[in-house]
Amino acid sequence: MRCLVLGGAGFLGSHICDRLVAAGHSLRIFDRFEAAKTNIAHLLAPAEGNKPAAELIQGDFGNASTVFDITRDIDCVFHLISTTLPKSSNEDMVFDVTSNVIPTLHLLNACRKNGVRKVVYTSSGGTVYGVPTTTPVSEQHDTHPICSYGIHKITVEKYLHLYFTLHKLDYTVMRIANPYGERQRTDGAQGAVAVFLGKMLRNEPIEIWGDGSVVRDYLYVGDVAEAAAKCADYTAPPEAPRTFNIRGGHGLSLLQ
Repeated sequence: MRCLVLGGAGFLGSHICDRLVAAGHSLRIFDRFEAAKTNIAHLLAPAEGNKPAAELIQGDFGNASTVFDITRDIDCVFHLISTTLPKSSNEDMVFDVTSNVIPTLHLLNACRKNGVRKVVYTSSGGTVYGVPTTTPVSEQHDTHPICSYGIHKITVEKYLHLYFTLHKLDYTVMRIANPYGERQRTDGAQGAVAVFLGKMLRNEPIEIWGDGSVVRDYLYVGDVAEAAAKCADYTAPPEAPRTFNIRGGHGLSLLQ
């Protein structure tokens, strides 16, 4: 297929791009951050006289005209872009909605008009559910987000279902757990595995909020990429599930 990966130069996106290229798909990568190009430099360099494995287009996801242009001649779109983090999204909820939900609606309109067959959306395996009432958390668990980030994620999920119902634009939602692995920032604000390793490498103390008993499902990024490739190939009748938890199924506390 001809695939477009929105946010494809980032931590998750670059691994998904690697997996798609390995599966034989042709690739267009869209991202705005110049610094992230190092994650995909190997995909942009010609290999033994051949064309590069991928093309990169840099731009602003909030520009509807740009989004329309990059979805031309595309079969499957991977939507990984988010302008906010769970931790910060409540600080400006209007920005969270206007910079994530509205541009995604422009994207879905562009996909419909340009004949895109499918959208694979990276949602959140934690924030859309809020505080779990039962564990393990299934896809049928109630969704009561307690941060704006989780609300915008579940909102996009609902619009994907609406466009599928009205316009037959197929989709798959990946509710991803806590990914870790190569290319993850060690100085970021999230990702305990990478942040803790970064602290150790810099000989700094590891700071844990609370008593360290909070349990999360930490999932290797290569497994996320494998799941994404399977989602691209996934076909199902209209009544079949299209939303999946992507996780390892084994929890670890911060102290562990």
